[in-house]
Amino acid sequence: MAGRPKVGLVLGGGGAKGAAEVGVLKVIEKAGIPIDYIAGTSIGSIVGALYAAGYSASELETLFCQQEWLTLLTDRRDDMGGEPYKVKDGVTYIFGFPIMGTIKEGTIGGFGVMRGEKVEQLIDSMACRKGCQNFEQLKIPFRCVAADFRQAEEIVIKSGKLSTGVRASMAIPGVFKPVNYDGRKLVDGGMMNNLPVDVVKAMGADIVIAVDLQQNEQKPKEQDLDLGMVGGIADMLGFGGLLNWVVARPDFTKHAENVKQATVYIRPPLPDKAASSFGNKSSAHMIKVGYDEAMKHWDELVKLSNKL
Repeated sequence: MAGRPKVGLVLGGGGAKGAAEVGVLKVIEKAGIPIDYIAGTSIGSIVGALYAAGYSASELETLFCQQEWLTLLTDRRDDMGGEPYKVKDGVTYIFGFPIMGTIKEGTIGGFGVMRGEKVEQLIDSMACRKGCQNFEQLKIPFRCVAADFRQAEEIVIKSGKLSTGVRASMAIPGVFKPVNYDGRKLVDGGMMNNLPVDVVKAMGADIVIAVDLQQNEQKPKEQDLDLGMVGGIADMLGFGGLLNWVVARPDFTKHAENVKQATVYIRPPLPDKAASSFGNKSSAHMIKVGYDEAMKHWDELVKLSNKL
């Protein structure tokens, strides 16, 4: 094979725990490992997109520790935070959170009350500062994973506006509005592939460093559901693939396969941190946890760096 082996970085989903991925990136930079490809899901798509655009780990650390993530992710209006109920410009707000209202291009109604516009605007603004509004302009090739909610199908986004792809990848079903993308209703990619090692390998990576934010082993559980009812609802709503997803949980199978395919597998221990634990102190703590866990792989990373 001509040249050195290509290195792929995989950043898994896990809400606010994504701050730990920044800590891992600090160690990867410290070890001097070049990254050739990046794939991310959900919060991992946010971290991955910005890193691919040219932001350093230290710059991302500042972002996580200074941004008010709860407001960003929920589109909360700070000026209405003290009002139990208010309608303004066609949008209904409950304590400042947008519950329903005019639907803008790129989003659709139903299944989620938050639109995620502020975080999309942040990604767009930061990417533009690096001259990377679109996937094709990124310094490092990047893919983010979303899911077609109707068909329960994995969608790998690799072109078009970067912020739209990231927004689709982190659209948690039932929380954020799905994103209308090429005629599909896209939601959080964790529904299908929360640790997309296979995606980065398909991009051309020979070596894969994977950062997994899932804290528990993923195994299908005995279903305590009326599957006939679930299937009826899915058919009525046009979500034909949903029942199969509930029964088979392909995300569990995919996760297990991807863990095995990782060259360096790093899972920061954050059992006490919920996916919604955003905040300056929480972010700083999780960045340290990610850093400390990555340092446990220091010899492995240095050996890899020397090989490259």
